[in-house]
Amino acid sequence: MGSRIAVVADRIAWEERRLIEAGPALGLQLDWVNDESLCLGHPDAPSVRDYDAVLVRSRSYTRGGLIAGLAEGAGVPVLNTARAIHACENKAALRTRLRSAGIPVPDFRLVLSRKDFGKALEELELPLVLKPVFGGMGKRVTLIRDADTAHSVYDYVEDLGHAFEQACLVEPYLGGTSLRCLVAGRELVGAAEFESGGTDWRNNAALGNRNRAVAHDPAVQKIVDGVVAELGDGIYGVDLFRTPDGYVVNEVNHAPGFRALASATGADVPSAIGRHVQELLA
Repeated sequence: MGSRIAVVADRIAWEERRLIEAGPALGLQLDWVNDESLCLGHPDAPSVRDYDAVLVRSRSYTRGGLIAGLAEGAGVPVLNTARAIHACENKAALRTRLRSAGIPVPDFRLVLSRKDFGKALEELELPLVLKPVFGGMGKRVTLIRDADTAHSVYDYVEDLGHAFEQACLVEPYLGGTSLRCLVAGRELVGAAEFESGGTDWRNNAALGNRNRAVAHDPAVQKIVDGVVAELGDGIYGVDLFRTPDGYVVNEVNHAPGFRALASATGADVPSAIGRHVQELLA
């Protein structure tokens, strides 16, 4: 029957279906396990005890990191590791860590108050992007073009209920195009350029904007290799922006969607992920 892998996710989307379908050819039986049904904490982790490994596909960093940590504590191999997921979750901490490792990241300011926000506006040139420290899929990412509307935008941040939600980054707007790199293990499986279209300025792949495959670029490979060296082997979506000085790492996703990238590049992402799972079990 082969190795049994728990695909832990809050839903079965296109990516999870492709992963499950690709499993048998690689000697893997992948089963969806709802991340709301695990009730982990028992030292033997009975809800995942019969699986050889856990593949975390929860969209929530919080859920994914907690599940990974408890499964690891019970001795179950996990992709990605709790350490990697928690590193990706906090955009401010991730950028600081990458920058310390010599990996280029955008200039940014951590904003925890209106005073912070005002100082960031003074130090960085418009247009600017305001984004949550904790979050993904392009949600609550706001483009600020004009100084006279900036503080009105920040009113909405102040009305959020928790300091966790209010923590934001302010950074320069680096244009409407980004590069998504899909990594499995240490392999750069494919890279695609995403461009904002229509009336939405954001270029997040989850928003369905225009995309095209990008040929191998040694500069991109070097950055991706640096990210993996810092976070450890895993399955990542590494998002880059191109600047006049070269590429910078915008963020790293712990459970990346890959439908748009696979469509643009023709890359067999499910098989690449399956091979990395095999490596983990070897």
